[in-house]
Amino acid sequence: MASERAADRRDQAVRAAVEQGLLGEAQPVAALLDVAGIRSCAAALRAAFAAVTDAPVLHAFAVKAAPLVPVLALLHAEGIGAEVASPGELALARAAGVEPGRTVLDSPAKTPAELREALALGIAVNADNPQELARIDALIASASSRSPLGLRVNPQVGGGAIGALSTATATSKFGVALRDEGARDWVVRAYLDRPWLTRLHTHSGSQGLPLSLMAQGIQVLYELAEEINTAAGRQQIDTLDIGGGLPVNFTSDEQSPAFADYARLLKERVPGVLDGRYGLVTEFGRSLLAKHGTVLARVEYAKTAGSRPIAVTHAGVQVATRTVYDPASWPLRIAAYDPKGSPKAGPAVPQDIAGPACFAGDLLAENRPLPLLEQGDVIAALDTGAYCFSNHYGYNSLPRPGIYGFVTGAETADGTAVRFATVRSPQSLAEIVAESGGAHPDTLLTP
Repeated sequence: MASERAADRRDQAVRAAVEQGLLGEAQPVAALLDVAGIRSCAAALRAAFAAVTDAPVLHAFAVKAAPLVPVLALLHAEGIGAEVASPGELALARAAGVEPGRTVLDSPAKTPAELREALALGIAVNADNPQELARIDALIASASSRSPLGLRVNPQVGGGAIGALSTATATSKFGVALRDEGARDWVVRAYLDRPWLTRLHTHSGSQGLPLSLMAQGIQVLYELAEEINTAAGRQQIDTLDIGGGLPVNFTSDEQSPAFADYARLLKERVPGVLDGRYGLVTEFGRSLLAKHGTVLARVEYAKTAGSRPIAVTHAGVQVATRTVYDPASWPLRIAAYDPKGSPKAGPAVPQDIAGPACFAGDLLAENRPLPLLEQGDVIAALDTGAYCFSNHYGYNSLPRPGIYGFVTGAETADGTAVRFATVRSPQSLAEIVAESGGAHPDTLLTP
């Protein structure tokens, strides 16, 4: 099974990371990315939609999920574009070689400068609200653009299990709220007044959202597109941006739900979206990367408190921020390894996996049954390829860990067991000082 192969590759990589010194006393935390897993996932996404539609589909990776240039370049090589939501994310996508024609700009707070740059480059833009659309009116009146342009709408179909990630609630900050009084009529008129508006966009949320609710949001999008095209007397809207949001299974190595499950559901529930009349854009992020990343950390100390064992490690809030602050919504699997990087054996003992930050809640797992961890052992926080180590949180000025992509066995160029490539070098103390105003130590003494 694919999940078993992924687990085997991970075990090989953990052992090799210890043997090759990527993890040790000098670097007590490191992150790994499974290149084969990422490639396979991208292929599965492409195949899933190719199986249900002949229409052109741009799969644009949500850069916020893993804002790393080598990751974006790898996905680009696998036929995946980029969905960006800030000037920084756009800069990363461009550095990775993603063409403007395969880039989509979304954000609820685009500045005039951001819009001007996107329009000059020919990047697709989804306007978030009437005021932004008015800005675009002015910009395209002063300079022509080849950018595909659309509007984001909020179908207001409701939220999922995680409110903070539910973007189709009645009061979500994103898009034009379609059920608000007069909003739908305004949207239709906005398109009729602007023949150059050719896309329509929605995104109902991500983790914690059932597929049925995602499909419901896309049904609303499709019906609105049909209404606009009927009113226009032509197919003015030619592309539907259906967002991303496929949830990730954090309880096992299984990649479920699969992209194919979602594509089949759309074929069943909203067949008109896939009948070839509309081009499609998707914006998946977490579902492409999460299962293929692992954080490794040495157990610096093993202690007890209230008779409960505690493994004090170097991985905590800085690499798994959501898990630490909201463990019920973002639980992580933890795997135990011995000091040589081999899977640790022994009876399961409930214990806490603590991070290095100076507050009591910095825990990756609480009362988790694992072989009893000892000083010098290694823990692995699984499924952390998205929104974790790539999105560093600088609490206690903890340095960003090194990130390494790996391939194993026959996948390597020279047939060695495991080969690593640096994705991001470990942050040095000098870099921390420089980023914290180190060049201006006396500036507040003589304002």
